[in-house]
Parts: sequence; structure tokens; C-alpha cells
Amino acid sequence: MDTSPIFTDDTIVFGLLMLALGFVFITESIKTGFWSKFYKIVPGLFMAYMVPAVLTTTGLISPEWTTVSETGELTEHSSNLYYMSSRYLLPAALVLMTLSIDLKAVFNLGWKALVMFFAGTIGIIIGGPIAILIIASVHPETVGGVGPDAVWRGLSTLAGSWIGGGANQTAMLEIYGYNQAKYGGMVFVDIVVANIWMAIILIGIGKRNRINKWLKADTSSIEELKNKMSTFSEKVKRNPSLTDIMIICAIAFGTVSIAHLSANFLAPMFENIVAGIESPTTKNIFTFLGSKFFWMISIATLIAILLSNTKAKNYEGAGASKFGSVFIYILVASIGMKMDLTMIFDNVGLIAIGVVWMTIHALLLILIAKLIKAPYFFLAVGSQANVGGAASAPIVASAFHPSLATVGVLLAVFGYAVGTIAAIGCTILMELAAIS
Repeated sequence: MDTSPIFTDDTIVFGLLMLALGFVFITESIKTGFWSKFYKIVPGLFMAYMVPAVLTTTGLISPEWTTVSETGELTEHSSNLYYMSSRYLLPAALVLMTLSIDLKAVFNLGWKALVMFFAGTIGIIIGGPIAILIIASVHPETVGGVGPDAVWRGLSTLAGSWIGGGANQTAMLEIYGYNQAKYGGMVFVDIVVANIWMAIILIGIGKRNRINKWLKADTSSIEELKNKMSTFSEKVKRNPSLTDIMIICAIAFGTVSIAHLSANFLAPMFENIVAGIESPTTKNIFTFLGSKFFWMISIATLIAILLSNTKAKNYEGAGASKFGSVFIYILVASIGMKMDLTMIFDNVGLIAIGVVWMTIHALLLILIAKLIKAPYFFLAVGSQANVGGAASAPIVASAFHPSLATVGVLLAVFGYAVGTIAAIGCTILMELAAIS
């Protein structure tokens, strides 16, 4: 069946995404009437995510589609815009947002950031088996299957993705040998549930003051960092010249090229080292070291931190973080483009497991945040560092302030490190729940 959208050319699709972002920013800038009231409830970042999702849902654009030739041959196609955004613009954004960072002030945010991250991890670990038990009591067939077709094996890949990232997800597929013919269904659940949860978090950002008040959160460390960065930005602020803008681009994309070059060398090297480990469990725990994306994000951030100790940080005054924010919004639009809202109804049973699972994750985060009086920032970023990884944790963090993007990256990289071993623990519990 031909599933082609109306527009398949990435050049045209990119233009539509930019028009969507333009629409969001124009309407958000209106200070009276309907739009003013609308954006008091719905944050602009959420709209930047949702408008492209609507374009996909209505069939104007699509991240993937199938065409049928005259001979009946099926051909799979996909857009490269998310790849471009996540591999080129995301690391560039991280460089520009980290350029003026005060690392000492970031570490002064304290222990609550790590507690909320681990609360998110534990929420995923216990959420999987509880979700299986709840859904099994209503519809046992949804969590059944034997051998490679066992649903708990497939759900192990979700645990890998939601605690670590793509490399951890692949590792779990290898460890538990889920039927690869059915693996697409789990990827589908991953996309739908994770994107719905991200949308909810983005809406929460617009209500963060009310949420922080309910949590009785101490936001002083975050406000101190934001004020410190704003003061520095004002101090070095200047009208950017063409030279400034070109140097900012050189710093951003020069660093991206070094990050990719290093990742192309380090990922295969560590992949070979990990492949030589005899213990299958130990081998899979360190699978993430063979991920080019992991190294690319880590190296770009590390170089940016080093540059923040040089005069390069003064380019914040010429708008470095604003350029970074532009790249982040383009990434958000390309992520939104991957979400077809009708997909929610395609596999209700598995989606139900994912929704219950994510709800448990969310409830534990809220409980811990309430107990330790952690700000919504730590809840949102701690969750996304698990569920969304390095692609979306910086997006959520930068929505609070561009200088906070680094916090999202650091926690997401930590997620890669603990992802596989935590996912194995979750899967053991899911297997017990499935056979009980």
C-alpha cells in the first residue's frame, strides 16, 4: 500500500517546518487577545513540537513512507531531517549553549539533580513489571507469547531505550533475542509513549511556577545560575557583526566536525574492545561505548566546556546561545514530525502497557520531588535524561534557560552508562511478572 505524504522532498518539508516555527514565534509574540491567553497555558516549545505532528497526522509530511511501483514492488523511504538535526544541529546547539557555562555553578545545583535522575531510572525499572501485572489482569493475551515472541523480551528493548538510549536498546535486543520481525512494534510503542510524555513535560514547563509552589521546591540554586549567566550575557552583550556570526558558526560546526571525526575513530575502537570481553553480560553493559552518537555528543560537550574557559565564551554577547536555541527548535520540529497522532490507536494493547509504565515512572518522580522539595526542572530533566536521552534532555533543560542545556547532556550521558545494566534488572522483573 502506498503511504506517501503530499510532500516527500526534504527541501520542501524543511521549509514547512520552518514556516511552522515562524507561526509559533509570531503568535507567541502577540501580547493581547486569544494568542496571549493561549500561550499562558501552552508553552511555545510544545507548539513547536505539536504543529509538525499535526502536519504528519494530516498526511502533508511524513518521517517514513512506502511507495508501490507499477510492477507492485514496495520501496521504503524516509526523511533525513531528524538525522540532520540530531547529528549536525544538536551538537552545534550544545556547543553554543555550553560556551559560556560556569561549570562550578552547574555542580552547585547539588545532589537533587542526581536523586531525580535515579528516581526516574527506578521508575522505569519497577514500572515495566507493574505494567505487565496490571495489563495481564485485564487482558492476559497482550503480555503473553513464548520463546522469542514473548512480549517481556520485546519490552526489554523499551527498558534499554527509556533508561539509556538507542545503543542500550539494541543491546537488549541482542541479550534477550526478541523476534526481530516484531521488533518494529516495540519501536512504535517507544516513539508514541515517549513523545506523549515529552509533550506533557513541555506543557508542565509553562506551569512550572505553580508546580514548584505545590512541590514547595527550593529553586534558589537554579535561579542563581540563571542570574549569573544573564549578568554575564549582559556584560559582554554587543551588536553582532558579520565577523562575530561567522566565528560563532566556525566554533559550532568546527567542533561538530571534530566530534564526528573523533566518534568515527573511537566508536569502532571501543566496539572491538567490548567485542573481546568474554562475559556476555559485561559485554552488553558496555555496548553503548560503540555508539557514534554517544561519543559525538560527549566530545562536542567536552570541547565546549574547555572553550568556556577561554575568550570564546565572550561570543555569548554576540548571541551564541540564541543561535543554539534556533538549532534546538529545528530539532524539536523534526522530532514532532516523527509523531503521527493516529498511531496511538494502531496497537492499543502495547500502547496501554507503555502508558501504565510511563505513569508509574511519572508518579515516582512526583513523589520523590515532593519529598525532597526538588524543583520541576530536576523532575523534567531527570525524566528526559532517562526516557529521551541526549536528543531531548538538552531540549527540556534549555527551555528553562539556555545555560542549563549542559545539565541535560551530563545526565543523559550518565543514562547511557547505567542503561543496559538497569534494563537487565527491569527485564528480570518483567519476566517474573509475565510468568506469574
